[in-house]
Amino acid sequence: MFGNFVAGRTYIRRRDIHARFRGQQQGGISTPADHPVIFLFTGSSGTQHGYNDGWQPDGSFRYFGEGQTGDMQWRAGNKAVGEHAAAGKELLLFETLRKGGEVRFLGSFVCASHDTVNAPDSEGSSRQAIVFDLVNIDAVSSGDDDEVRDVGDASVDLIELRRAAYDAARPVAGSRLSDAVRTIYQRSATIKQYILARAKGECEGCGSPAPFIRPNGDGYLEPHHIRRVSDGGPDDPKAVIALCPNCHREAHFGIRREQLRRMHMNIVANKELDDNVLA
Repeated sequence: MFGNFVAGRTYIRRRDIHARFRGQQQGGISTPADHPVIFLFTGSSGTQHGYNDGWQPDGSFRYFGEGQTGDMQWRAGNKAVGEHAAAGKELLLFETLRKGGEVRFLGSFVCASHDTVNAPDSEGSSRQAIVFDLVNIDAVSSGDDDEVRDVGDASVDLIELRRAAYDAARPVAGSRLSDAVRTIYQRSATIKQYILARAKGECEGCGSPAPFIRPNGDGYLEPHHIRRVSDGGPDDPKAVIALCPNCHREAHFGIRREQLRRMHMNIVANKELDDNVLA
């Protein structure tokens, strides 16, 4: 968890967040330039600007974007939230308890989808507002540690799998989904299917063949998040590698963790060059 914030604990926004990480000290979205994190703030004061944040029946959190008057635009903080996974940035959500003072940490979230809805602005005029579906990462299992599900037929065309994986890494736009948590599961499964197919039965870390064959005929490898936004954080094809169990455990717990992280990033970056994907 970035910043070692504890869910349910209260903090002083200026002292505990901005004094440490900088970023915009006003408004609901703060994007520090030098840290892989986006701070989100929600609270009752937002209703005066037409914001209607809140928990949804599926357990996701409905979060209105930034912009007090006129239509909200896909830029600045709104663009940063929607593209946080590809940028490797963690979304940390806080509830404002007192203006300029205490905030309660609600947890680390993943953007599952976004949409535009009609809502009033701070002047009472109707406008198009951007709304994000955020899912707490504790509510979903990425399969990155102890469980690796059968993610499908790896014999499907690799180019098709790659295209689907990159599409899945982007939050869904244009229509609100009834189950944002399910969307995260589906996105993760699509990306893992591509990563395992890309590996072609060999550990992408050490190059050794998979240690055994799974019932579906594929070699057993485990997807691992290199750019670990947080435990079970958002998936992105450029930051996930297929490892044998030994390499996977070392990547998490070995003394060479940082060295391996850099090495794995280079391996995947090279593999994801267009000319190398099908090599």
